Amino acid sequence: MHTVDREAAVGRLMRFLSVEGVTGQEAAIGREIVAALREAGVSQRAIRFDKAHKQIPLPTETGNLIVEIPGRGALKSAPRLMFMTHMDTVPLCAGAKPRIKGRRIVNDAPTALGGDNRTGCAVLVTLISELLTHKPSHPPLTFLFTVREESGLWGARFVDLENLGAPRMAFNFDGRYATAVTIGAVGADRWEVEIMGRASHAGGAPERGISSTLILAEALADIRKGGWFGKVMKGNKAGTSNIGPVMGADGGPAGQATNVVTDYVKARGESRSHDAKFFKEITAAYKAAFVDAAARVTNSEGKAGKVKFTAHTDYHPFLLKETLPVVKRSIAAVEATGLAPMVKAANGGLDANWLVRHGIPTVTFGAGQVDPHTVDEWVDLDEFDNACALAMTLATME
Repeated sequence: MHTVDREAAVGRLMRFLSVEGVTGQEAAIGREIVAALREAGVSQRAIRFDKAHKQIPLPTETGNLIVEIPGRGALKSAPRLMFMTHMDTVPLCAGAKPRIKGRRIVNDAPTALGGDNRTGCAVLVTLISELLTHKPSHPPLTFLFTVREESGLWGARFVDLENLGAPRMAFNFDGRYATAVTIGAVGADRWEVEIMGRASHAGGAPERGISSTLILAEALADIRKGGWFGKVMKGNKAGTSNIGPVMGADGGPAGQATNVVTDYVKARGESRSHDAKFFKEITAAYKAAFVDAAARVTNSEGKAGKVKFTAHTDYHPFLLKETLPVVKRSIAAVEATGLAPMVKAANGGLDANWLVRHGIPTVTFGAGQVDPHTVDEWVDLDEFDNACALAMTLATME
């Protein structure tokens, strides 16, 4: 089995961690990855960016980065495989200062580190470098580095499929353990509610007002009482839900003063489940609770509040059968590296959600991320090494 140059791999990871690139602002890290690819010997004509950013309904600096490597040797004409990861980090990673400490990469800044997902970027570039240096037999390969994964899987949603070369299967690197063979993930709705009440002097004539805050409170109380908040269990159906930001019309605090009945509140939340229908049921329960609460909260003139509730599906759930070739290859590759595979499904969304939706069966592995999205984040270099070795095995096994 080929041994990966660990020192060079960690060097790439440190290099990528040092480049800021929060979600939607991936141009700089894209350029750095391209520079590393060129240094590894990838021709410029094999590197391109698609135009996904022109379809994403949020400001996005660049499209997805796509690289193609022709097949070689005995596997030259085998079906094409794809390796993928995402380039962006959460905003909390801005200003990170990575430092190696033993078998960890830690952060000298009070921010998140960005191992999610610069570890994946380093794994893919290391794989390409190893293939071009040692020239083992391998099938034709596509490499996909997506944008805006952290803010809604947008790059994967709008990837230009014609640019991928019709891969038979894909392997995504995003998580902690290289041995985690993730074959499924939840689906999710994101929803938003606008609650319109009526302003009134809270001291002089509170009875004439309609409190949007009270409507929100009563709706959430009903949601909790009905068992629709947090971990949701209804018979054999399971999911989760949460309410996130609560704000006023301008994005600031809801309400202008304590002596004025609050007439407008906006809130955002989410519903998740591995069941494609159940997360929609959770969303419907929230909508019904807000509508009912608005009808109940009336003023002295009998007027009630109003709500505007909107929801959209962020990503769809999936679960690959363990008999599929992509899952069999994934399990065999983990075993070939001397490790024990852990087949699982994730409770968060992955770029794989959209790739599977696009018709490309995709398995996800970890690459050493620990406590991502927090100021306690660090990278486990043992798991990162395992991920690099695993990627090489996935690419070259018959």
